[in-house]
Amino acid sequence: MTEFTTFTAHTAPRTVVRDREGIAMLLHEALARSRQQEAQRAAREYTLARQFTAGRRWDLLAGFAARRAAHARAGLGSAPLAASVSR
Repeated sequence: MTEFTTFTAHTAPRTVVRDREGIAMLLHEALARSRQQEAQRAAREYTLARQFTAGRRWDLLAGFAARRAAHARAGLGSAPLAASVSR
């Protein structure tokens, strides 16, 4: 008998993941796609939050402008803005 044995290289089987559409993907592709979808969702939420805060800012500015116009119409704030700013 001989002591010679041959080793066969066994590679780990690739894990196949099926997504919602039934497309077979490798695990790293599925993770990359998941991360991309999460980033897109976060970007949509960030955009929505920015629009909301911008709307609040414009609302505050409109209120300020309305008060300033009311004062100007009443003759209370007839001093020009530049004169009240430069001291």
